[in-house]
Amino acid sequence: MKALLPAPACRPARPAGTPEAASRRAGRAPRHVPFPLSAPDGRTAARRRRGRRLENWLCWPRASFSGAVNMDEDVTYNKVEDVVGSHVEDAVTFWAQSINRNRDIVKIGCALAEVCPQSSSVFGNPDLNKIYAGLFSEDKCWYRCKVQKVISDEKCLVRYIDYGNTEILNRSEIVEIPLNLQFPDVAKKYRLWGLQIPSGQEVTQFDQGRSFLGSLIFEKEIKMRHKATYQDGTIVAQAEYGNVDIGEEVAKKGYAEKCKLPSSNNVPEEKKTDPGQLGLGNLKSPIPLWGHRPNPSAFTRPKGRFNGRMVPDLKTKTLVTFPKERLAVGDFNLGSNVSLEKIKQDQKLIEENEKLKAEKEALLESYRELELKVEQTSLELQRAKVTSMELTKHLENTLHTHVGTRMKSLAAKVEILKEVRRANINVRCGDDLSDAVKVVAEGHLVTPSSLDDLEKIWEEYNLAQEKIQICQNVNEGDILIAKRNEVRQKLYTAVEVFIVEVDELSLNKRLKTLQELSASLEAVYGQTREVTNAEEILHKFYEWKHGKREEFNRVRTETDTSLQLLAEWFSSTIKFFDLNDEESLSSEEVIGNVDEILEKIESDVCKELEISLVEQGDTDKEIILNTYNEVLQKIRSEERLITIVQAKYKASIEFKKQIMEWLNKSPNVDHLLSIKKTLKGLKAQLRWKLVEKNNLEEADDCNEPEIEKIKEEITQLRHRVFEKIYHEQEEYEKLTSLVQKWFPELPLLHPEAGILKYMNSGGILTVSLERDLLDAEPMKELSSKRPLVCSEVDGQKVLLKGYSVDMDTEATVIQRAARYHKAWRESKEESGLLPLMFLFLCKSDPLAYLMVPYYPRASLSAVQASTPLSAEEALKVMKGVAHGLHTLHKANIIHGSLHHNNIFVLNRERGIVGDFDFTKSVLCVQNQEFEINEDGIPEVDGLHLDDDVKTLLSSLIYCRNSMTAEQVLNAECFLLPKITLITYPEKDSECEEKEELEEENLDMYDEKARNSEDNFDQ
Repeated sequence: MKALLPAPACRPARPAGTPEAASRRAGRAPRHVPFPLSAPDGRTAARRRRGRRLENWLCWPRASFSGAVNMDEDVTYNKVEDVVGSHVEDAVTFWAQSINRNRDIVKIGCALAEVCPQSSSVFGNPDLNKIYAGLFSEDKCWYRCKVQKVISDEKCLVRYIDYGNTEILNRSEIVEIPLNLQFPDVAKKYRLWGLQIPSGQEVTQFDQGRSFLGSLIFEKEIKMRHKATYQDGTIVAQAEYGNVDIGEEVAKKGYAEKCKLPSSNNVPEEKKTDPGQLGLGNLKSPIPLWGHRPNPSAFTRPKGRFNGRMVPDLKTKTLVTFPKERLAVGDFNLGSNVSLEKIKQDQKLIEENEKLKAEKEALLESYRELELKVEQTSLELQRAKVTSMELTKHLENTLHTHVGTRMKSLAAKVEILKEVRRANINVRCGDDLSDAVKVVAEGHLVTPSSLDDLEKIWEEYNLAQEKIQICQNVNEGDILIAKRNEVRQKLYTAVEVFIVEVDELSLNKRLKTLQELSASLEAVYGQTREVTNAEEILHKFYEWKHGKREEFNRVRTETDTSLQLLAEWFSSTIKFFDLNDEESLSSEEVIGNVDEILEKIESDVCKELEISLVEQGDTDKEIILNTYNEVLQKIRSEERLITIVQAKYKASIEFKKQIMEWLNKSPNVDHLLSIKKTLKGLKAQLRWKLVEKNNLEEADDCNEPEIEKIKEEITQLRHRVFEKIYHEQEEYEKLTSLVQKWFPELPLLHPEAGILKYMNSGGILTVSLERDLLDAEPMKELSSKRPLVCSEVDGQKVLLKGYSVDMDTEATVIQRAARYHKAWRESKEESGLLPLMFLFLCKSDPLAYLMVPYYPRASLSAVQASTPLSAEEALKVMKGVAHGLHTLHKANIIHGSLHHNNIFVLNRERGIVGDFDFTKSVLCVQNQEFEINEDGIPEVDGLHLDDDVKTLLSSLIYCRNSMTAEQVLNAECFLLPKITLITYPEKDSECEEKEELEEENLDMYDEKARNSEDNFDQ
């Protein structure tokens, strides 16, 4: 069990469970304290008391203690107590706390922490019997203590009475505590029964003994059997820790020796004296039980000696006395009839003598200190005399130039004051904030009265539009449309009123004024913070400003008056010294009180400079900053209101401009249906021409001119078809905009137009395009898993990718293609993505065709196989790919199918990311093997790349820390102005070998492309 708030030797203990410092400081030098012996059995009560007294004295050789032991009718004798060690003084003396006092320790600590910071320090001579509180140096906490000794005027030696350890404290760290904390010590002083410190013990062994005892008792639960109690409260007891007798362990180590009496067996019975006499024959040797155990080291002293000193030889009745200088209580002739009272008197005299010696030493020390102070005072007086003489000499020298020096000083201050007044320093009185408050208050924008009505009607209008949008019944839709039109008319009227009201407000001018004002204030006062109680803040500011202004004006008036007096004095002086002036003035009238005038001027000028230039106090700063924060909050609030009003004004203008056309009519889809009808006829003509061309080509007598003519007509028809398809797309876009803004009922009223299907596809789906209308050339080398054909549209090569779809996957393909198309459309050329031109469904087969631009021989694998990219070109391509991935990731799209055949290199300076299979939700990714070290980082040192490129490549492959596309874009290699080119193996310069190599690489590319297509479609 841990100690109840034990303390190391250097400080008080903390409450239970608190970790303690590992080191302990050494205590005072050990003292030999007497040990009581238990009385033998079989005596009467009276004889037991007398014998006990004698045994106590006999067992305490060379003792020096504070009080005699009290064994008479000792009620605590053999009392068993559980304690926890808190402080060790020497190998046989320690302090401990009862485990029952744990709560008391906690309460004391809490009470002292609350009381002591407000308590007064100790002054004068401290009472050595009074309990104070001391601030412990290590943890800066308060603990109860008693003053043991006054060391100097500033320092005292104290003992922490609840723990036992001592410390030297300053008087300021010792404070008075209330009466409710003036109760007995929690820690008690214990001494191991039957043990004493050996004479002549070395300091090292003494410290080792103390450390050893500390290891046995410190912060451990110990069972103490009381044997005796000194008058100073020290308890002599037998200590046990579990089955270990602590006293025996200390004795075994040789850090203490046992008190041993010479055996009385050698004394003849006839020689025993009367029981009342103080003889040795009537005593037994009541040493502790473990004293009878074999311990050679404890019983090897020479015969006839007691504790290292000569004892009487009872057989020869020869008495050997103790040396006088070692005589103390317990040091007496065993055969003498010296009374106990006499011994006590001698002890008292010895103690008084020691006290007088201590007082003498203290007086001598005080005398030496006083003598030293006198010497120091004498030296200081001598130095003061020298300084005084030098100062006198300096004053004599400066008196000659005193007037000039004083006037120069005054002139310099007045010159500074002129600059201050010219600068018109008004910030110190808060004039700038006062002006700002005025600007904010006078032109404050109030929310337009029509804005609230407009907001309510807008909300009603939006709700009506939402109801129409989710309506599925035409009849119900007509009712909702009629209500919506009524609300729209109301909204139009409210918008007009709002526009007129806002036009009367100078919003832009007011916003500019507020922005300039806030910028000027922020330049002076810095950042803002939130404040409350605006009215109270402004009231305090005006009161403070009024007081400062009055003080400033008063000081300035006094300065002007003083300077005017000085000017008048100079004027009269000039007249007096003008010998031609006939006005007679006496010298006393002229000179007068010039010193007082100068003194007053200097005082007034300095006071005005102080008010104008000296830093403001904390209270002034707080008032100014609170006012500044409040003003800026009002400015920000008004700026937000202006922004809201302007945004609503802009939206109202746009609404009025666009809705005027549709107030009394609704859009129709007639033009779209007309385009569809025209397309239908053109497609029929195109099909007929295609049939004619096929018939002519299969005829036996092939008419080449006729075939060429029909081909030309087919080309023109295809062009017209695509032209109409583009017009159809434009019309769809217009209708989509009307549906999204004003007329959500169009898909419900005109389902035959297919507006909703177009909107859901993001504008990529067309129903007017068909596979058989195109002159498509199959791409057999790339069509192992899906139909892939090449065609031409308006002079541009395109690819048609066919996807097998059913009822479930058709909607999924349209949705995914729409998301991809929307991501591309937001940035278009800068998106880094391959654009999607059209998506259409085959009417005869369950196929969906996706039309994309065709870049022959432009895939990364083909480019690298024919003419590999340089380092600079590769980085440009990589940056484009990173842009493409970043565009997809912003749209929450994961490509999942990025490989060398799906990256296209345009003009060897831009890379784009190709589309992916929109029918698959989980895509396979081809693996490239790299050697991985123990940390999971791929080894790329063997690649012939720039260091920054290697770093990027390693980060991309590192599986434990995936990079985002945005992080890739910000990679160091993309920021370099110029890239070191990659060194490739030298090629043969002969043209024939170069051509053969290119052909071989292209053949390898075609094979890889087919294999890669197989891998990614599995």
